[in-house]
Parts: sequence; C-alpha cells; structure tokens
Amino acid sequence: MEQKNRTHHPYLSGNFAPIKQTRPLTRCTHVGHIPEGLAGGQYVRNGANPITNDDLGRDAHWFDGDGMLAGVLFRRGKKGGGIEPEFVNQYILTDVFLNAKDNRNLKRPLLPSIATLISGSLVIVAMAVFRTLVLVFLSRLPGSRKTVRKISVANTGVVYHDGRALATCESGPPIRVQLPSLDTVGWYNGRRAENESSPDDRSGFGGGGAISFMKEWTTGHPRVDPNTKELISFHAIFVKPFVYYSIVSPVTTLAKESSRNSRFDVPIEGVSSPKMMHDFGVSARHTVIMDLPISLNPMNSIRGRPVIAYEPAERSRYGVFPRYEPEKIQWFETNPCVIFHTANCWETTSPKPATETCVHLVACRLTSASVVFGTGGLPPPVLQPVPPEYMEEEQCRLYYYSFPLVKKEASDEVPMIRNQWALSAIPFEFPTLSSSHAMREARYIYGCSTGVSSFSAALGKAVKMDFLAKIDAITLINRGIANPPQQIKGCVDTRRVNEVIQSVDADDPVKLFQLPKGYFAQEPRFVPRSNPETEDDGWLLTYVFDESQLNDEGECGDGAVSELWIIDARNMRNIVARIKLPQRVPYGLHGAWFSEDDIASQRPYDTVRREMSKVDIDTQNTSNVLSMARDTIEKWIG
Repeated sequence: MEQKNRTHHPYLSGNFAPIKQTRPLTRCTHVGHIPEGLAGGQYVRNGANPITNDDLGRDAHWFDGDGMLAGVLFRRGKKGGGIEPEFVNQYILTDVFLNAKDNRNLKRPLLPSIATLISGSLVIVAMAVFRTLVLVFLSRLPGSRKTVRKISVANTGVVYHDGRALATCESGPPIRVQLPSLDTVGWYNGRRAENESSPDDRSGFGGGGAISFMKEWTTGHPRVDPNTKELISFHAIFVKPFVYYSIVSPVTTLAKESSRNSRFDVPIEGVSSPKMMHDFGVSARHTVIMDLPISLNPMNSIRGRPVIAYEPAERSRYGVFPRYEPEKIQWFETNPCVIFHTANCWETTSPKPATETCVHLVACRLTSASVVFGTGGLPPPVLQPVPPEYMEEEQCRLYYYSFPLVKKEASDEVPMIRNQWALSAIPFEFPTLSSSHAMREARYIYGCSTGVSSFSAALGKAVKMDFLAKIDAITLINRGIANPPQQIKGCVDTRRVNEVIQSVDADDPVKLFQLPKGYFAQEPRFVPRSNPETEDDGWLLTYVFDESQLNDEGECGDGAVSELWIIDARNMRNIVARIKLPQRVPYGLHGAWFSEDDIASQRPYDTVRREMSKVDIDTQNTSNVLSMARDTIEKWIG
C-alpha cells in the first residue's frame, strides 16, 4: 500500500511530472496582440525535469532533477509581418545529465534527493551519498557515457552577464547556454566558458586547492548590477569559513559605470556552521548575506539529525557589508525565519542629524521550513518548544528590513535592525521587478500568490499559484514608517487575498490577477516597454496550465499543452496575448527575459555540448574488463 501511494508523489504527478520531449524552435499560434516591445527578445524559464524517472516510489523533491530550459522567442516577422512566437525546450547538458541519458542501468537519479537529506536516517543518507560517490567514480571508467566532474544539474535559474546566458544551481558553477536555441555551450568559471576560445587561462570560481570543487558552488541567484554590469555571487560550502564571495567584472564595454577588477572566493567571516543559503541581497553599494537557522550540514547525520534541518529556537543573522569590502561586515540579529528569495535591496544616506547609511531589504519571509518538506511530499517535523516571542503563524509574506549601519568609530555600538515587518498579509513568493530598477528604491514588486493561507500544502498535495500579485512596496513602507506595526510579527496591510481581490481602488498598493478556475501560473517575469512612461509600464510573462487537461488519476495525457500569457503589468487585469505552445511546460522555478540586444551581443564559441550518438555508444569497447565491471556495478546500485 505504501508503494502504491508513493507512485502518486505530488511533485512527480500532473503538470509537475517531467517531460522527455524536447523541441527546436517551433512556430506557435496565438490569440491577442503581441506587443511590439517584445520583438526579437526571448523569455526562458529553468526548472527540474529528471531524465531518470523510472522509480516513481523513490524519494523525490520539486528541487531535484536535471535542468530543462523552456523558452519562447518573439521572432520578428519577415517584411514587417508582425511577431512570430516560437517555442523551444532543451535539457541543459550537464555532466550528470549526459551520464544518465539513455543509461538503462540507472533507475533513480545519480544525486541523492533533497527529500532524503531532510528525512533520512544516518544509514539511509550514508547509503545515498555512497551510491553517488560510486557512480561518479564509475563514470571515469571505460564505457561510461560521460565523466561526471561537476555534480550540478543547473536546474534553478538563468541570468545574462557579459555576453553569456548562464543557467545556475548552487551545487556547481554556472553553465553557459546559447540563445535562442538553448544549446549548452559549457561550464563557466567566471573568466571563460568551456568551448570558448579565450587566451585567459586563469582560474576563476573555486581557484585551486583541495576544496576548490566546493568553492565553485555558486548561488542559484547571482545578481547582475544594471549599471556596472558586474555579476555578484556567493559560494556556500561545508567547511570554514562556510561562505565565499565573488565579483565578476564585465570584459565588454556595456557598463554605464566603471567596474573594478574581478575578485574570486573572498572569505566572508562570521558564519559559524554550514547553512542552506539560496539567495542574498545586493544593492548598488552593499551586499547582504543571510545566515538563517536552516543548516545544510553532512555532520548533522552523525548527531542524529537530518542533513537539512531547521532550528526554530536559533536566531536569524544578516551580514551587511560594502560591496568591495567584505571585511567590514556588520551582523544584525533577529527572530528565526527562512528566506529563499529576496526581491530587492537598496541603500539610503541621510545627512541629518548625523550622516547615516541605511541598507534596505525586501524579501519573501517564511516563518518555518515546512515548505521545504511539503515540496518533497513529506510531513513537516514536530515543532520544538520555542520561546513565546518566537511563535508566529505559518506564513510567507513580502517583508521589509532596514539595517542602519554603525559607524566604524562607534565600535561599542551593536548593529540593530530598525524596521522589520510584513508589507502585506497575502502569501507571496517568486518575486520579480523591473531589472533596470533593481538595486535601487524600486516601487513595484511582482510575484505569485495563492488563495490558500500559505505556501505549505497539505500532505500529499502540491502548492499551485492561482494568483499573480503586484505590490507597491514603497507606498507600504512609507505607511509602515508613518504608523509602525508591531516589529517582527506586524503587517502594514492586513487584508487577505479574498479581501484584496474585491478592491476597486485604482491606487490600491496591493493588486491581484486571478487566474480562471483550474488554471495555474508560474513565476512571472516583468518586461518593460521600450520607452516606459512609468516603472510599471510593461508586461508580465508567465507559463500557464489548464488542469482540466488532467485525467481522472490527476495525470497529464500526451496531448496536454501549456500557454505563455502576456499580462498588462499596469492594471493587472488585461491578458494582452496568449501564446499556444505545442506541449506543456511543467511547473518549474526561475526565468529571465533576454532582449534582442542580449541575443545579438552573445560571445562567440567554438562548439556546443552534445549527447553521445547511438553510433558512438555502439562502437564503445564494452568487452574491456573495466567496462564490464563498471556496467555490472552500475546495474547493481542503479
């Protein structure tokens, strides 16, 4: 009975189920009018799509699996014939994917599931890790489809920097992909990408030494400064100092401001143990590292705890430092929480009564780690007793922090958070904003919401997004400063989703776009008009799926398809156009918009990564003793 129930894992079923079909650029039909401002650009979204999916009873998590990119190119029509949308989806050809593709020995993915790491005993975790190590070793023997040198599946995000589109995941360095075909070029080390001709043979992310393979693990959410064009990232690892920091300056001359030389793997002091760090804050002049009470520590297993564990009685810590001077870090402490995504970060300087710099952060704050368990189809752990001041209801809200920096000469002054409260009571995740307004005081933040009370789904069910939200962050911050809510637990706008959706106020600081019943969206991406009149003058792009296509068992048939919706970001009401895709796009993670100039400005490359052809497989020398041993062991543990 247990096995039967687990064949319907909520994140391996319905439109969460992986697909195996990939398509080159394929013409799509559409209804409505595609805005001219999208012409020549491409929307691309990343997400986990495990190629090895035979064992449906295995541990599985929404964040597991090989990266797959799904994009829509808005090709300019010939002779002024309008815009012709084309859909393309491709696996990212990582080492892990190339090793597993058409490998009948493997019944489960090569890497341990996050679900195993958060729920498995010492023995189970040890066995899962040992299996991975053996498979990685076997990949180096004759007959293997691909040597696994990097364990990243590149399934988290996608970003554009210095002539390269980069897919990301914190278990490895970024990997370059080519627009608009989404072919995989190769791993990027901060100086050059694999398969690029470059005289620069210096090391980048990771450098050298025994732990270089860990130091190249790069956040899934690196930031690109819209003015200097620098790429700012961090690298969370298992040994001291636990966090490193890198700034990659552009080689091209697109920067509006001069940037400094690149710096790699600068240690960040003050973190006491390995943590699950997914995102951070970056303003024009400062960086915010979040040391939250959610550990990612292999040593936890020895202590009888999960590798990934939330400590609800520990403090949350925020390290704020000038972008180029991480040694000047200041640590601010407050109540425990979990933050997977930040929305924006900026600083202000006030001259009176004394000059003060304050760094501001807007982020999606969760009051527990239950979503980590829910997205693995697991029940959350039994809550530990915590002090009354730490007790909060289950929620994920857009939240505001202000960090006034302490002057160096005031060495006895302890950094203290000035303001910390939610801006709105609606559930809010997957934030996005106008990229040209990032790292400064942006007014509007867009994201996903849901009609249920939080993003923590009931056991056996999956979280789905039936609302898109637009929050006027600056208006709500100003209201909160004028009439402060309770610090930490307070909220400026206390209306719930059902109340906000009834509003007819054109100036309401919280606006919702409700999808039709049975339709669900994914993370939206804001694209501005060519010459915007206002910050919100543009569109939201999001993949949408109609679940009336599911069968009685809740599964998708072969003919199920998704759409890309283009929504007016100003009024959050009008669907400007709907692109009819030739297949479905599984509910996934993060995307990006690439302009026509981005695509045209990509760096040259020599070749792309390719799957091993059937001819190459058939001509491998499988009679070699090592090859036969590899094949036998791989079948046994696969």
